[in-house]
Amino acid sequence: MKNCLECGEKIVGREDKKFCSDGCRNAYNNKMNKDSTNLMRNINNKLRKNYRILCDMNPEGKAKTNRTKLTAKGFDFDFFTSIYTTKAGNVYYFLYDQGYMAIENEHFVLVKKES
Repeated sequence: MKNCLECGEKIVGREDKKFCSDGCRNAYNNKMNKDSTNLMRNINNKLRKNYRILCDMNPEGKAKTNRTKLTAKGFDFDFFTSIYTTKAGNVYYFLYDQGYMAIENEHFVLVKKES
């Protein structure tokens, strides 16, 4: 007999079962997948916030804005998921599929990456 990975109860049923119930399976997976440290949780929250701001300001997939508008909404330029440099040397900072590139005088072009 096998025991449940979450509560330790005996498992009845299929040979390959790992949990005695859906509740135990959910509790176990929630523990395994939670952000393990405050640092990770804070960074993920900042990434989510930045992503929401870009989505709100760029509903059509391409837009222009300035630093003042972004920072007023709480955008943090230190947090992004990737950098893309074009052949022409332009540098885009992306949060998943939403990106931005600095242009002249504290202005930015916002783009959405096509999938």
